[in-house]
Amino acid sequence: MARYNREIVGHRGTTDVITLSWFDDPEGLFPGDPELLLIVNPDAAAREGAVRADSSYAREMALYIVHGMLHAAGEDDLEESARLSMRAAETRLLTALDREFSFAELFPEKKLRS
Repeated sequence: MARYNREIVGHRGTTDVITLSWFDDPEGLFPGDPELLLIVNPDAAAREGAVRADSSYAREMALYIVHGMLHAAGEDDLEESARLSMRAAETRLLTALDREFSFAELFPEKKLRS
């Protein structure tokens, strides 16, 4: 994930999710290509889910997907006010999704790589 983060985003270190969106330029795609690609880091989800009392691997995976989709929808979290707005949207969406889906069934517990 650190390599993807460096090569695609130009950032150093690892991250939880990388969002690649072509919504603004769909003409640049070949027929059948996705307009959105999320690269999710399951190892980060396992680590964070294990140490955060209010989370789990499954909840972290759901959070990373919601976070990535919010980026694709134009949300940003680089500045404090935008970050607070994005966190509120994440909470709202995760609460709604949690009513409809079992995150634990969607994302069975993952063991960390050694």
